[in-house]
Amino acid sequence: MIGTVVNAGAIIVGSLAGVLLHSRLPRAIAGTLFQAMGLITIAVAIPMTMHPDNFPIVVAALAAGAVLGQWVDLDGRVRRLSARFQRPDCGASGRFAEGFVTASMLFCVGSMAILGPIEEGTGQPPVLLYTKSVMDGIAAMLFASLFGYPVLFSFVPVLLYQGSLTLFATFMMRFASEAMIADLTSSGGILLLGLGITILEIKEIRVINMLPALPLVVILSCLARLWG
Repeated sequence: MIGTVVNAGAIIVGSLAGVLLHSRLPRAIAGTLFQAMGLITIAVAIPMTMHPDNFPIVVAALAAGAVLGQWVDLDGRVRRLSARFQRPDCGASGRFAEGFVTASMLFCVGSMAILGPIEEGTGQPPVLLYTKSVMDGIAAMLFASLFGYPVLFSFVPVLLYQGSLTLFATFMMRFASEAMIADLTSSGGILLLGLGITILEIKEIRVINMLPALPLVVILSCLARLWG
């Protein structure tokens, strides 16, 4: 699991550097960086959305996931939980939930976050995770310069998510397919696109409420494979 540990370490180092950089950044520069990260998030998201194996599955998972997330009020629960830990100096705008979820989504969703742990779990050198670590470290620095400390805590879901994929890669390989990965990546890209729109303040999209779509798309993809 060394690749995931290195990835988490890069996020921590990058976040700390970003927090230190934040205090020296003029507000105008921080705002411009904020907009740049929104554009980068959208740029990363668009290619991910382009090649689903079964688009109806993606649509169904996103619709069902949004309804389920809204029903249990995931967004509200996360915000209430984060309010207990929020500090006045936790970022440019004090938005703990937005900083934590935005960074976690960026680091956990995508083909490299899936293929990297599987690559390592099957006994190969974690080249993909090392590459991802460099990218995430830079992104963490930029995000932390805007959101502050909340970005640092995104290393926890990275450890849990990627570590679990690595530990159970042998079992997952029995069920995972290129079609499933394609549909999951496409769904994640759509959610990232929503985050990018929120970051740019075009419209607030409650992406947290749509997170159940990710496990749902895996379930639906498996069912489609069995029925096919």
